[in-house]
Amino acid sequence: MSLTGRFSIATPATILFTISLTACVAASAAYAAEKVAVFEFELQHGDPVPGTPSKKEAEDKRRAMISEQLREHLARSGFEVVDIKPFAEKAAAANLQACGNCADDFANQLGADYAFTGVVYKMSELVLSMSVLVHDAVTSTPLVVARVDLRGNTDEAWRRAIDYLYENSLSASVEKLKK
Repeated sequence: MSLTGRFSIATPATILFTISLTACVAASAAYAAEKVAVFEFELQHGDPVPGTPSKKEAEDKRRAMISEQLREHLARSGFEVVDIKPFAEKAAAANLQACGNCADDFANQLGADYAFTGVVYKMSELVLSMSVLVHDAVTSTPLVVARVDLRGNTDEAWRRAIDYLYENSLSASVEKLKK
C-alpha cells in the first residue's frame, strides 16, 4: 500500500475526529458550572446578658467553619466556587445584609453568577438562627432564602445546622439555578 493510500483514508478520519473534538469542547463550555461566591457568614447578636463571657473567638472560628462547609456542599453539587480573598477584607468591613447589594457587586467583579451570604443571629447562648441568602450577582435579584433554627452555641450544633440547612432546604433551590 502506498503512502498516498493511507493518507487519503486518514485525512477524512482526522477531519471527523477534529470536528467531534471541537463539538465536545463547545458543548462542555456551554454546560460550564455556574460560579458562586460564598462570603463569610456574619454574626448578629441580640441583647447580651450582662456578665456573659464573650465567645467571639470561638464564634469567629465557627463562622469560618460553616462558610467553608457551604462552599464544599456547593462544589460537590457541581458549582464552581470562586475565591473571595480579593474582597474578603472589604466584605468583612461591610454588613453584607445591609450594604446595598455590595456582596452582589463583589461577586460580579469576581466573575461569579451568584452571591451567597449568610448570617447567624444569636438570640441567646442557647437559641440561634442561621440564614443563607442567594442573589443574582449581575441583577442583585434575590433568588433563594433558606433558614434554620439551632439550639446550642457549639461547633457541633453549627456544623449540623449548616448541613441540615443545605440538605433539606438550600440544595433543591440552588439546583434550579443551574442552567
